[in-house]
Amino acid sequence: MTLPPYAEVLGLSIEPRDAAAPLLVMPFGDHVLGRPGFLHGGAISGLLEMAAIVALQYALEEEGGGRIKPVNVTVDFMRGGRDKPTRAEGIVTRLGTRVANVEAIAWQDDRAKPIASARMNYLIVRD
Repeated sequence: MTLPPYAEVLGLSIEPRDAAAPLLVMPFGDHVLGRPGFLHGGAISGLLEMAAIVALQYALEEEGGGRIKPVNVTVDFMRGGRDKPTRAEGIVTRLGTRVANVEAIAWQDDRAKPIASARMNYLIVRD
């Protein structure tokens, strides 16, 4: 699976898993730095969006493919992202014929303590 070009800017890599959408990992560095020692909110949002896209592409591959167009996104920030790697996972909550709803969660040390979450809606153009 290939990541969108913006993923390279964030330094994202894929952490494969069995029978689930891949997990994305974003390393901490100057390219994602906000205030000293913390992640920039835009970098966190970008990570969440990439995780949602990867999860949706993974789900669409199982159904024969399709192109996606974002409709909207809502991000909730829960705690500051510190100077360590951040992981994110996308979860497709609804995959219809023309519309998909996806949630994404970002965390650092403990998945049960997310630093941010997002809800996104996508229009699906079937091939």
